[in-house]
Amino acid sequence: MELDKDGTSQVRFVLDPGSGVPTYLQLVHQVEQAMRLGVLRDGDRLPRIKDVVETLAINPNTVQKAYRELTARGIASGQQGVGTFVRGSLPVVDLAGQAALRRRLVTWVRAARDAGLDHGGISALVASVLHEESTAAPVSPGRRENMGAA
Repeated sequence: MELDKDGTSQVRFVLDPGSGVPTYLQLVHQVEQAMRLGVLRDGDRLPRIKDVVETLAINPNTVQKAYRELTARGIASGQQGVGTFVRGSLPVVDLAGQAALRRRLVTWVRAARDAGLDHGGISALVASVLHEESTAAPVSPGRRENMGAA
């Protein structure tokens, strides 16, 4: 991630008021997602609280709460008067691997829609599989490499 000429972050948050997810957690999840996709890396600066408040028209306390949560999770740290910065990293799949997985996921989502599932049904099915997989045996390195193949 680079900074604009005026020193502001290029990361832009987007809120989904109908998601049922608290605003501060939406911000936290978007930072984590950007880290997992390799958009944000260790040392990158997050948007200034003032800029997020102006862009999203939300309370500054909400942004502060999100940044405190990121700090508590160990993936950000604040420097008084300077800003909040990404610290550490989360697992990332390289761009080629992401592209291959995305193509397969698009095919799967289209098949799910053709089978009659709506957005909620697809989300529920994915959530159930993620839950099952999180309680299953860890993925072996060889299997992880094969997951990126088309």
